[in-house]
Parts: sequence; C-alpha cells; structure tokens
Amino acid sequence: MSSKNRSKGRFTRRDFIQTAAAAAASTARGARAARAAKPSDMPPGHTDADLILQNGRIHTMDAQNTVVSALGIRDGRFIQVGDPHPGPRTRVIDLRGRTVVPGIIDNHNHIVLMGNRPGYHTPLENAYSIPDVQAIYAARAAGIPRGAWITTIGGFHSNHIYANPLDPASGRLPTRAELDDAVPNNPAFIEIGFTGPATTNSAGKSIFESQGITVAENGSMTGNNPSRALLYLRQTLLNPESRRRAVVDAMNYAVTVGVTTHLDQGAFQATNTAADGAAHEDNFTMHIPFLQVYAQDKAIIRLRINFLHMESDPATPELVQRLKNAFQFLGNDMVKTGAIGEFIASGTNPALGSPFADAAKRVAAAGWRAEVHSLGRRTTNNPSAPADFEFEIMAFEAANAQFPGIVKEKRWVIAHVPGITQEWIDRFQSIGGSLSLTGWQYLNGSIPLNQLNTPYAGPPFRMIVDSSKRPDGIHVGMSSDGMQIAPMNPWLHMYFATTGLNAKKMQINPAQQISREEVLGLYTRQNGWFLREEDELGTIESGKLADLVVLNSDYFAVPNEDLKKIRSVLTVVGGNVVHDGGVLDLRD
Repeated sequence: MSSKNRSKGRFTRRDFIQTAAAAAASTARGARAARAAKPSDMPPGHTDADLILQNGRIHTMDAQNTVVSALGIRDGRFIQVGDPHPGPRTRVIDLRGRTVVPGIIDNHNHIVLMGNRPGYHTPLENAYSIPDVQAIYAARAAGIPRGAWITTIGGFHSNHIYANPLDPASGRLPTRAELDDAVPNNPAFIEIGFTGPATTNSAGKSIFESQGITVAENGSMTGNNPSRALLYLRQTLLNPESRRRAVVDAMNYAVTVGVTTHLDQGAFQATNTAADGAAHEDNFTMHIPFLQVYAQDKAIIRLRINFLHMESDPATPELVQRLKNAFQFLGNDMVKTGAIGEFIASGTNPALGSPFADAAKRVAAAGWRAEVHSLGRRTTNNPSAPADFEFEIMAFEAANAQFPGIVKEKRWVIAHVPGITQEWIDRFQSIGGSLSLTGWQYLNGSIPLNQLNTPYAGPPFRMIVDSSKRPDGIHVGMSSDGMQIAPMNPWLHMYFATTGLNAKKMQINPAQQISREEVLGLYTRQNGWFLREEDELGTIESGKLADLVVLNSDYFAVPNEDLKKIRSVLTVVGGNVVHDGGVLDLRD
C-alpha cells in the first residue's frame, strides 16, 4: 500500500494478511493471557499463588453463588478460591471489605466501532447533567493536544443529561456556549445514536461551516448535517495510528466499568458517503487496528468477533464466501473469531423478498453459529402481521429441520427481543435456541401505545428468566448493545433490568423486573455459556481464567439509583491488573 493510501486510513488485503500473521506470531510466542496454564498442568508442589486478594466479599457466581473472603491466582488462572496459599514471592492485595465479582462478559456489543471512532472519543453515558458533560470534556482536553477533536458518537442520549438536576424532563444536549466554557481550545462534536441530532462548540462550528455543513447559532446540528460532519471527521482524522490509539482508549474505558470480555457484532457496511451513520464501518478492515494491538501484546480485554452480513441478494454471495474462507472460534483466549451475526442477511420476512431463511440454511449447512436481533412486536394496528422474531424463529426451525440439532449444538441466538411472548419463547426453546437480553430501552424507551399483549417496553426480563429456570429451560444471557444506541456500562443495564426505570426515571417495563443476583448471573456465569467458554470464563472457580472486578460499592446493597454509579476500582484480566483506580494498596 502506498503512503498516500495509508495516510487516508485505508487497508489492503495485504495489510489484513500481515496483521493476522503478526497476531498469530504473537500467539505462538505466548501472549500474556494465552500463557495461562491450568492447575492440572503445573508440576507437583507448584501451588503457591502469584497473587492473593483477601479480606473481601468475593461473589464467585458459581452454581451455589458461593461467597468467599480470599482467592489465589497463578499463571493467569484462579488456583485457590477461599483458601489461598501464599509463598515467599506472593503479592497480596488487601481488599478492605470490598465487593468482588467475576469479570463482566458482554455477549453483544460494538466495541470495534467504538475503537474506530474519529477524534478523541469520549463516552458520555455516565453524565447526568450539563456540568457533568463539561467536566468530562474538560478532563479529556487536559490530556490531549490543543486543537485535537473531542468526539462522542453514540452510546448516550440527551434524556439523562439534565439541565436541572431535580427535573428528569430537562435533559438536553449542551449548547455551543457550554462546550466553549469546557473546551475552548479543542473542537467538539457530540452526536446521539445513528444520525443525530448533534451539537458542537465554536471551534467545531467554524470548521464545519467551512465545509458547507450547517450549524445553528447555539451549536445544534440536525437533518443530514450530523452525518455530513461525521463523514468529514472520518475522512480527515482516521488513519492506522489514530485507530490504534482509539482501540486502546476503548479498551481502557471498558475495564473502568468492569467489562473484561466482549462479543462484537460488527457494523453496517460503509459506503464512505454522507449516507453512512455512526454504525457504519468497513466490515472487512475494521478489526485490523484491534488485531494490531493484540499482536503488540498491548490488549487488556478479551474480544470475540462476529461477522455481520446484510445482503439483499438471494444468493448472499458474500456470506457464502465468508462461510467458505473464514474459521469460527479461531484464536486464543484473548481474541478469537465467533459466529455470523448480528445479521445473517437483510430483513427477516421471506414474503417480502428477504433471503433470511435461505441464509439461515446456508449458515447451518456450514456448521456455523448464527446470531440475529429482534426489535419488533405485534401491534394493534396490524395484529395478524408476524413480528420479526416470529419470522426468525420460523426460519431457524426450518434450518434445524434440514440440519437436525444445529440450533442447540451451535447455540444460535436472537438478541434484544423487546416484544417476544411466552408462546415464542417456548417455541424457540424447543429447538435449543438462546436469547440475549439488553437494557437498550433505558436511554429512550417507553411503553408502546399500540402494543399487542406486550404492555412493557421490554425485554420481558421476568418472563424470560423464569422460562430459563424450568427443566431444560431456554438459555439466557445479558448484553449492552453499546456503544451505539445504548451504553456499554453494564451497571446501567442492571439498573434497568432490576427497576424497569428509564433515563427519565419513568417506569416503562412494569412487572418484568429481575433481582440483582439474577442479572449479574446473566452477565457472568450465563454469558460464559453464551461464548461457549463456560469452562474458562464467567465464574470465580479454581482452574478458570482469572478475570475479576473489585467494585467501588456493594452492588448487592446500594440504593437503586446508586447502581448507576458503580465502577471498578481494580480490574484483573488473566491475573494481570489492567485497571487500577488508585483506591487499593498494590505495593508488593
């Protein structure tokens, strides 16, 4: 590739092959977490822990929900849970009574999109007022070059950014003047969801207007102007180096909220025009900066990669080639490939010309896992029209009939399911299907006015979790779908699952709440199963990979509103401290 093309952030097939080879070489050398040896592999008498955490409340999330006060880690794995053995070189951390949980597993998000954002991307999902936004942006500006763009693209909503802290209805985006006060020397761009609305400061307004992009006097941007602005930022700011920096930023953010393992679900294929929204990227090159970071042994999270396909061509030629020329579940315990998802083809309704059903059979024939999403429900406007999850389940049934047992064996998944009913839960369970639940309605959800038999915003957590507890019940896990139309922060999703309250503190999911223990189980033990890695991840048990999070407060005891404020003070991945909040004494 020429230096000219590299400067524009483009990648060729050669780049991809070289990067994959470098990542493989790093694996062969024995990347940090890939070196983790199970206790059974250790020589006799080799039982001293490298690291001991003691004097805490350690929720193992094992089948008995055991709570212990101490644990030991050696060579990246838990070796003694409850009764660790120190040696002469053992490092000991006093937890001072703090709560510990397994590393959070997010079974459906878009961290790869987050790691390919232009500018210095800065999450705002944890801001609850205009002053919060200003403080977060001012802190970001203090650590980056003067004149560099600060951006926030998706993962939040104006609903939780209160202008009046006592009035949840006062949420709005910050104005140009408010952003000027926070970051006078850096252009700023803040965009909600896929295509806006958005806002900018004076420095950003001047730059955008020089490109013919319309910005209102108060900094607001509507219509197609946010998309045009985002295209400009991508074209001028993205290059291989900036993408790698953004990857590291995304990983660093993830571990502050305790998410140690991510199943990424891809992106809409970019057209490199203003038609692209925030969820668009090049599905064939977007992973390269992540693989480069892994090849350099600088990665601090575990990444699982799904391949998204949305072809409208009934022959689905790209999907066919993917199934022929890619490998599922290939990699090491830090980074590996996954399934086809979160889309396997465009649409879901064969009656409307969608190739979905045929795509499902192609995935089944190749022996791959499939993962799709559902956002629909039956409505009073057209009560006889099937919802998207009904078409999906019927297509999965047809694929399973042609290739018996594939859905259960490969653990096929439907995600989100806000409008699913008991009848269809049972029907999907009967062929071995699984459901991934998210709290994405927290940001901007409401109870639909025209729902039919689903008087909740969804997903119906209570109904689904109860179904999972039956003999041979349906498998259920938890996800964020962040950072696009939803936050990544798992504690916000746990808040929604346990309270039913949205960002405006309105009850939108009545009678569907689950307990804190239940939703934490979905994010840990159950998600280990979702990743097909239940023997390695999801609980704190001897022999498993040593991923854990020490919390700043007791998740099981804090008031509901304080669930949103839970953060990690110490995150450990594969026995390595990857985030230190400066609260505990980590000296040897």
